[in-house]
Amino acid sequence: MSDRADALPAPLVWGFDGPFDTCLQDLEDTLRRALVQVGDVSRIVVSVELSLPALQRRVRAGDAVQPAWGEFLARLAARYGLPAAPRVRYLRSEGRLATLIVAYRS
Repeated sequence: MSDRADALPAPLVWGFDGPFDTCLQDLEDTLRRALVQVGDVSRIVVSVELSLPALQRRVRAGDAVQPAWGEFLARLAARYGLPAAPRVRYLRSEGRLATLIVAYRS
């Protein structure tokens, strides 16, 4: 097999900023669209990166984290037929509030 045939497609990546609840709604909508875009694949991994400094700014601005975060994770685990719950990575670095990463193999 050639190296080209073994190469994986580049992961799909989207960043989200703004009010926490709005970011979660946009992230879920984007995930739904990404699953339609990639279609039937042999493997898929979904990851969410959450910037803790950006989240802290949102909380200071008055955004509530719960119950929106818990409900969001429950919906992702139950609604989309993913083989495993999305991986969540909490970043200590500055950046967008949330980043969605979808990696797959055809």
